[in-house]
Amino acid sequence: MSKKHPIISVTGSSGAGTSTVKGTFDQIFRREGVKAVSIEGDAFHRYNRLEMKAELERRTAEGDHTFSHFSYEANALDELERVFREYGETGKGRTRHYVHDDIEAEKFGVAPGNFTDWAPFDDDSDVLFYEGLHGAVVNDEVNLPALADLKIGVVPVINLEWIQKIHRDKTHRGYSTEAVTDVILRRMHDYVHCITPQFTETDINFQRVPIVDTSNPFIARWIPTADESLVVIRFKNPRGIDFGYLTRMIQGSWMSRANSIVIPGGKMDLAMQLIFTPMIERLVSVSKRA
Repeated sequence: MSKKHPIISVTGSSGAGTSTVKGTFDQIFRREGVKAVSIEGDAFHRYNRLEMKAELERRTAEGDHTFSHFSYEANALDELERVFREYGETGKGRTRHYVHDDIEAEKFGVAPGNFTDWAPFDDDSDVLFYEGLHGAVVNDEVNLPALADLKIGVVPVINLEWIQKIHRDKTHRGYSTEAVTDVILRRMHDYVHCITPQFTETDINFQRVPIVDTSNPFIARWIPTADESLVVIRFKNPRGIDFGYLTRMIQGSWMSRANSIVIPGGKMDLAMQLIFTPMIERLVSVSKRA
């Protein structure tokens, strides 16, 4: 961790809502006058779309039915660790963009399924913000949590996650339910071994829990709304957290454990604003003094 160049890492499984969290942080950064550089987990995929398809086919032919974007091997985690370390030491680094669709292709001038060129960060930033699948990985090759100052996990319960993925992939990518199901099955090994272990490394976790029936996610017609959900917020170290203030400010919230608070799903943005604004102020204040 670096006092002078702090790093915030948001890790969530696919469809968990990390992009929504990024929007909340962008609001805080703008309101508090914090200059942040943002990097996306997609930028550190090891393969472009065609290369990933070929690698997937090769591994499947060899009997490996678990390879996916969740896999460590599908991502350049050594490069991500290098970026974290360089930023923490110097405030510099580089990133790129993975172009998902025609809209992004027009913006970046690169065909969908490919990466832009690597480009250096803007100078004089206050904080580095990461959002992706692997921001808190610890394995034999990398230790990303050791390099980040604030680590946040965002994850729905698994049936809700599957509903969100099925609806997103069918609506925006034209996949059939059967095709999305195949992807879910292929990802399960790495979901267990690569994704969920990260949430024991995070400082704060947000877990969305539906309060409507999601017992068969493969036939669900709608994604449960925020008002049909609760959010469990768990603090790894609750020391210094004013739970009384949070429960007073967030109507309908309560403490479920000594380190956890439950809030209505529609209050998640408010909760993040209340929790993270003073944390970001403190990180930036310490970095400027350093």
